[in-house]
Amino acid sequence: MKYSQIKTLYNNIFKSYEKPSLETHIKKLIELDRYLPYSSTFFCVTNTQDLKFEYISKNLCSCLGIDPSLLKTQGMRYFWSRIHPEDIEVWLTAMNQLMEFTLSEIKETDRDKTNYTWNYRFKDGNDTYVNIVQNTTPLAFDLEKKPIIGLAHYTVLDSKIKMEITASAKLLNDNNEYETIYFNNFSQKLLQGGISNRERDVIRLLVLNHSSKEISEKLNISPHTVDTHRRNILKKLKISSTGELVGMLKFNKNLI
Repeated sequence: MKYSQIKTLYNNIFKSYEKPSLETHIKKLIELDRYLPYSSTFFCVTNTQDLKFEYISKNLCSCLGIDPSLLKTQGMRYFWSRIHPEDIEVWLTAMNQLMEFTLSEIKETDRDKTNYTWNYRFKDGNDTYVNIVQNTTPLAFDLEKKPIIGLAHYTVLDSKIKMEITASAKLLNDNNEYETIYFNNFSQKLLQGGISNRERDVIRLLVLNHSSKEISEKLNISPHTVDTHRRNILKKLKISSTGELVGMLKFNKNLI
């Protein structure tokens, strides 16, 4: 997907009709940020209507090695340009589904109690893709109670950690505890809907550590056909190796 297409799709997801006041929120955040220690997390106030960051905490540079002024002046377009190209479409799908779920399943009176989480790979100042887990709590809504201003917390994790792209929504209950009301595992969705029955057979045997030759004998197909299935599986799941696939599935046995 071209980055020039992202703005239109993103705007469609977060289309809104009123810009609320942010002065009180931002003033409190600036005061708090002065006393917070440096860590592997940073936070921003995101404005999905104007596609900009209303505030960026001091930890951005220490976490990602990126000049905060770039995000401040170039806004979300610059941030998007550093998301891994293979994650862009998945991330937009997650945003769209979270918004659809919010508008259709969460009562307007409960939307200020909602919290959202998703993850993606992001290129830091050293041109290394790291994992970012973003947790966003709505601060303000438009006239239709669509969240358009959010307090976003970003946790930066090592690039060597293999993470499936997921998205979730939680709702604060009467005991002031967050309960998960929505969860989407994109890899699981692919495995359930995008993988053929024969490819699923190959996957199950791979998890049992069978070689291509052994799989071919068990399924009565040629080793060449097995290798073709393996390549197609990796392509569909957007992962780089059979070892990564096996590790993912052994860790998440519910996927198979």
